[in-house]
Amino acid sequence: MNKPALAPRHARADSQRFALSLTAAAALAALSTTALAQEAAKGEALETVVVTGVRASLTKSLANKRTNDQVVESVVAEDIGKLPDNNVVEALQRVTGIQVTNRAGGEVGAISIRGLPDVATTWNGRNIFTASGTQVALQDIPSTLVRQIDVYKTRDAGQLENGIAGQIDVKSLRPFDFKGSKFSLLARETYLDPAKKWNPQLSGMASNRWKTDAGEFGALVNLSMVKTDYRNESVTPGAMVPFTSPNAAEVPAGYTPLQRIFDNNVWTPGTYTGLPQKAGSTLNFGGTQHPYYLARDAVFQSDVEGQRERPAANLALQWQPNEDAVYTFEAMYNGYRDKAFNKLLFSFVDWWGSLGPNPASTITTFPGTNVIKTRTVNDVYGFNSGDYLTSATDSYVYALNGKWNLGDRLRLDGDVSYQTSKFHSEFTATRLDRVAPSITVDFNSGGGNTAFKFNNNAELVDPAKWNVAQFYDNANRNEGSAATASLNGAYDAEWGPLKTLHFGVRFDSRKASEANRTQSGFLGKNLATLGANYYHVNSNFGTDISDVPRAWIEPNAYYIRDNLDQWRQMYSAADPNFQTTDKLSLQKTFQVKEDTTNLFLMADSEHRVFGRPLRANFGVRYVQVNTGMTAYEVNATTKVVTPKSAEKTARKFLPSLTLRYEPVKDVLVRLNYGETLRRPGFGDLNPVLQLSDDVSRVGYGGGSGGNPGLEPTRSKNLDLTGEWYFQKDSALYGTVFQRKIEGLVVPLRRRIRVGPADDPFRNSTSGGDHSNGYDYVISSPVNASDGEISGVELGAIYFPKGLPGLLDGLGFQGSVTRLTSSQNVPTANNAGQIVSQLESPFFGVSKLSWNATLAYEKGPVGARLSYVKRSSFLAANEAALFANPIGIWRQPEKSVDVQLTYNLNDRMAFDISGVNLTNEMQQQYYKFGDAGSPELTNFGTVQIGRSVSVGFRWKL
Repeated sequence: MNKPALAPRHARADSQRFALSLTAAAALAALSTTALAQEAAKGEALETVVVTGVRASLTKSLANKRTNDQVVESVVAEDIGKLPDNNVVEALQRVTGIQVTNRAGGEVGAISIRGLPDVATTWNGRNIFTASGTQVALQDIPSTLVRQIDVYKTRDAGQLENGIAGQIDVKSLRPFDFKGSKFSLLARETYLDPAKKWNPQLSGMASNRWKTDAGEFGALVNLSMVKTDYRNESVTPGAMVPFTSPNAAEVPAGYTPLQRIFDNNVWTPGTYTGLPQKAGSTLNFGGTQHPYYLARDAVFQSDVEGQRERPAANLALQWQPNEDAVYTFEAMYNGYRDKAFNKLLFSFVDWWGSLGPNPASTITTFPGTNVIKTRTVNDVYGFNSGDYLTSATDSYVYALNGKWNLGDRLRLDGDVSYQTSKFHSEFTATRLDRVAPSITVDFNSGGGNTAFKFNNNAELVDPAKWNVAQFYDNANRNEGSAATASLNGAYDAEWGPLKTLHFGVRFDSRKASEANRTQSGFLGKNLATLGANYYHVNSNFGTDISDVPRAWIEPNAYYIRDNLDQWRQMYSAADPNFQTTDKLSLQKTFQVKEDTTNLFLMADSEHRVFGRPLRANFGVRYVQVNTGMTAYEVNATTKVVTPKSAEKTARKFLPSLTLRYEPVKDVLVRLNYGETLRRPGFGDLNPVLQLSDDVSRVGYGGGSGGNPGLEPTRSKNLDLTGEWYFQKDSALYGTVFQRKIEGLVVPLRRRIRVGPADDPFRNSTSGGDHSNGYDYVISSPVNASDGEISGVELGAIYFPKGLPGLLDGLGFQGSVTRLTSSQNVPTANNAGQIVSQLESPFFGVSKLSWNATLAYEKGPVGARLSYVKRSSFLAANEAALFANPIGIWRQPEKSVDVQLTYNLNDRMAFDISGVNLTNEMQQQYYKFGDAGSPELTNFGTVQIGRSVSVGFRWKL
């Protein structure tokens, strides 16, 4: 609940008794919000308790949990600029109910609350975002700029309504958080494996406050820079497709042994469960059943070498002219720079020619199945690709806040802010191709890993064996801005049991736009004729994954990007339709203006039940969203741009109720009900089709297009919690919760025919003949699903008392979350009409996740050993083009981390930490219902690697 920080001059007697009942140390850690605000009203300096050490950090997080009306978890900096981890996302992975994934490039890339990724991200209570998205990339916020992170799992009517998963509020430091001047400096080096490079991080903070005749002033500046050189390695088998039998007697007429079956009259690609995998399974060929086999269409591996930079800054100015007013101006900048060179090796393994006199000898199958485990394929086409992606983000937030006491009962909080965020990326990819004499593949050589080798791997690094083929040249620009104003108030009515009325109004005007360009061409020259500057050979690939080629040649993406004008001219000479640099420009694809008006009214009441205190908070929030959008469709032949506009208004009333009861001392029971929304992403509203080529040669391309008629998804949320605070630094707590979600957005597919004039791939050499048009399967989002997610959370923080000797200072933090989820998944015919419904779990929801941390703090030594694990989960769905189960599942993920801190004195500290010490990998497999398994339908391994950091902190 967004309550003004300044409190009335009079204090309630029960708040005074509560404050007086605590010991002095506990009062600093767990003083109620009202009592803290009383001190500000008396004109005394408001000081944030600057905690130091693991134990104090956990104690402060418990205090915040205990005094908050909502179900909230907090991560508090152990010292100035020192969260437990290097960025915001990693710092949250040990919070009860939080799940993280996509570990790559030396960091965690995705976060969810109770399995749901739709999180409202705020900075000091203000909604923030990245570019044209609806959330901020939390990993862009360095931990050194953060004072505290609050994870709200429930929300009242006074809080933002967006984000059905919850809200993550990142709090930064302000000058009035300290009594006087403060200065801190942090230097850190992090070693990443497999990149095998050290990476610097440097941050500094300076703050001071002054008393003058005009009141008290404060100023704080916080700067940070993080640089990371990373390497990601992955090996992936392709999707499954059907083949005829290797035995000539079982092959249908018109086919040869082990020939790939493309005919969609024989089998239907993209079904949810895929084709049956039992030995002897058959397909109908013109009325006759014939057995088929399942195998992968390709194998590929990716070696990504990248460099990432994140500059960040935070400025805060405060002025308190008197005891009844405080003004705060603050600004934040987050930057992101990334350069990634992806060295891709790709080979088809679906060719049926040149098999020799005994095709059956070229394969083996998994026992009892028709799934091919190993095979040797001759005369296989493959390509290497040098992909280079550069991207940059610049996000700025400016805000002015005022808090006022108007008499003894009324408090107001006014806030105006403006933010802007721009993201730009440029992607170039050059392909080399060849036909290799043979390849031998084991699709699961052990542990879900694919192994393969060519007849002569040495040819992979010979430039004379490769031809320069396609060149892809794309760029994007995404922009977003928002102007926001809000005014909240609290009135101490003291009308019997009704104690306080809260009210507020908020207006937000959001703008977003996206623009892109794309082109491709074909060169057709031997790589050796271009000179050594144009190619590059990697090395030492995948040593921890499986037996695969360790090195291969690829276009030197660095050199090509540095000489891009010349490279484009070379392709333009081969293809007059390929544009040179001077003719390129970005074409806007859509722009959106979204105005949101919020009103809320809420009340606090206090009662006695069986002689014990019961607090109630109830209210309603009104939301009105007016969205206007224009999309721009570009004709593939004439390049004529046609704008398409649409407008939509949505209105919602969202009630909330919180009951907070203390049946016995130090035990709390909460009941929370609230309703939240997930608004459609701006990209999901864009109706312009984005088509993709038939690179898998299945007879049709793919594509996507948005739906301007999408409605917000609505969630009805119920939570029941119990908390036992048996020591000031220890607690046991649990929650039972349920989310009923209506109007979930899911993709629906339809098949369309695109004429040659509108076909961007009319000159493509992939797939079939495009001269008379081509079929594309289009996926579009619709509100066609409802779902439910429920679960149980248990958590504990415990620091035993009276442990002997060196064991004194040992503590434990841990939690476990059990989730159950289901939603209906519609199936459509070729016209896009829903013909059936299936049940599926939510994306990203692990049934079980847990973490355990041993903490230690004694004298100058602090330590933490953590283990985090989550069970398997549905990550995404495969494109509807193949014969495998459509779901892409992640194998269970885990990480063992450690951190050791030694305080040299009160001002200086040294720390060392390690992440993923057991060198875990990230693996996927195909599955839907009972179809598929990690053994039969494995799908890719990503080498995450370990990291080790050493740091030094100094404060004054």
